[in-house]
Amino acid sequence: MTDTSGAQDPAPTPSRAGRNLPAAIASGVVLALLVVVSLVWVPWLFGILTAAALCLAIYELTTAFAGAGIRVARTPVYATTLIGMAAAYVWGTEALLVTVGAGVVAVLIWRIRRGTDGYLRDASASVFLLGYISLMGGFAMLMLAEPDGPWRIVVFILLTIGNDIGGYATGVLFGRHPIAPQVSPKKSWEGFAGSLVVQCLIGVAAFIWVFDAPWWQGLIMGAVLTVTATAGDFVESAIKRDIGVKDMGSFLPGHGGMMDRLDSLVINAFAAWALFALFLGQG
Repeated sequence: MTDTSGAQDPAPTPSRAGRNLPAAIASGVVLALLVVVSLVWVPWLFGILTAAALCLAIYELTTAFAGAGIRVARTPVYATTLIGMAAAYVWGTEALLVTVGAGVVAVLIWRIRRGTDGYLRDASASVFLLGYISLMGGFAMLMLAEPDGPWRIVVFILLTIGNDIGGYATGVLFGRHPIAPQVSPKKSWEGFAGSLVVQCLIGVAAFIWVFDAPWWQGLIMGAVLTVTATAGDFVESAIKRDIGVKDMGSFLPGHGGMMDRLDSLVINAFAAWALFALFLGQG
């Protein structure tokens, strides 16, 4: 019988962690497939996908900043991100540092044309994005450029995903003690412990079976990336609270914006590159 009462079906109830879980899983699977296909087919295609994702993240951040009255020098930030990633992949660490340094100079000069009102605020936010997005994208390309670069990228991403899965599962089931409730009330010490266990297991397995390296190196990498990934979550949460937004965008169903998905990855990129270089060397 047709319901003519005018009542509507209730809206889907979000999970305890505040996500639309089916949509989040679907988005995550699609992203993972794109990454795997690009790395297996043509490794440099991963660089193009990463550049596109970071440019979208920059757009989300600059739009959110504009809502708070902060005007980022967008052109130098976009250019530095794209040129820096290409330079890192082709010429290495020195080229990345030179590009980002030139980007800082370009930002400071570019912003002058708008006058002095809010100059320090806008220039500071622009330089922040160079370090937060441009530099971290370059570190991902430095990993990719290594002879075993695709595997380094896969392990780097798996470790970050492991942080999310371990933290989500244990946080939902056992989370009772928030780490920093004023910044991110859903992040708990129990969730952090779950992330630590999962990441250490992934790290040990990867270093033994993928890199044929000592297990303890994978243990260290898993532990360090748990800290940096969690820090990445808190950094983005602090940014969103400061400028008064819930999500950076709505590009990814169940996750929010692209930046809401990349928050741990961008911070982890430096730590992963540094530890891979220390333990496995670099060409």
